[in-house]
Amino acid sequence: MKARLLAIGRIKPGPEAALFAQHNARLRPPLEVSEFAEARGSPAEIRRREGAAILAALPAGALLVAMDLGGAAPTSEALAALTTRWMEAARPLAFAIGGAEGLDPAVLARAEARLSLGPLTWPHFLVRGLLAEQLFRAQCIREGHPYHRAWRP
Repeated sequence: MKARLLAIGRIKPGPEAALFAQHNARLRPPLEVSEFAEARGSPAEIRRREGAAILAALPAGALLVAMDLGGAAPTSEALAALTTRWMEAARPLAFAIGGAEGLDPAVLARAEARLSLGPLTWPHFLVRGLLAEQLFRAQCIREGHPYHRAWRP
């Protein structure tokens, strides 16, 4: 599944970048990453500017998945099923991660799916690594690879 990650903020070398790189390298194919500078202004203006950058970079006809605290928080098995459906749609796939102010309502409205990593709030740079790991886990589940241990509670 070829997919693009559209993310606010330019990640610097460190543990968050290493976590993302480790799991993204395992994905076949790895996520293509487009980073956008964090905007300045009021929270609404920041969201608007960052949202415009994300939407402008979205491939034509893409299936957009917004990483959003208010989104669905599927199990790993359910995410594997979702990614299968997305792959079968045969459309470009893009994941959007907002900045500190979150995603603009225009991005959320354009998104065909909203995913949450649970009810906790995660730093947006850490979300990259967590998303890449879960996409790798979903890939392993689809392929019957033992990385995911379904028997564990």
